[in-house]
Amino acid sequence: MSSRDAVLGVLRENARASSEDIARQTDSDPETVEAIIDELEAAGVVRGYQAVIDRDQLESQPVRATVELNVTLDRETGYDDIAERIARFPQVKSLYLVSGDFDFMMEVEDESMQEVSAFISDKVAPVPEITQTVTHYVMDSYKEQGIEMGDGDEDDRLSVSP
Repeated sequence: MSSRDAVLGVLRENARASSEDIARQTDSDPETVEAIIDELEAAGVVRGYQAVIDRDQLESQPVRATVELNVTLDRETGYDDIAERIARFPQVKSLYLVSGDFDFMMEVEDESMQEVSAFISDKVAPVPEITQTVTHYVMDSYKEQGIEMGDGDEDDRLSVSP
């Protein structure tokens, strides 16, 4: 494994790791790690750093939904064109071209179910190439970006009494 891949592996697990911590884990020196991170950021390989938030711990929780999108392409419009148009909306947190029964999978977030619904019906569905949307509201989250949610202390086993 290259030093670059090793540094990326550590950053994926903990983006807040210091250069010294990454250097220890990758058997490198901090200056080399900093140079690799600078190179990764400049090249656009690392595009940002985000915290994984347990939304159950927040006072107000935004509403999240996964939306399936089907599209019909024409000679002038491709998947990239549609993706560029949709990805610009701040409500869109992720957008993927996928295989299977639909073309795009989109993750959206807004303040309420009404706002998510209005966004889909007023901004997404009217895009001429989009032929169908199916919205799935997120009810609970058990794992996000590789991290399990919840306090981990809950014992879901049924008690047995004699």
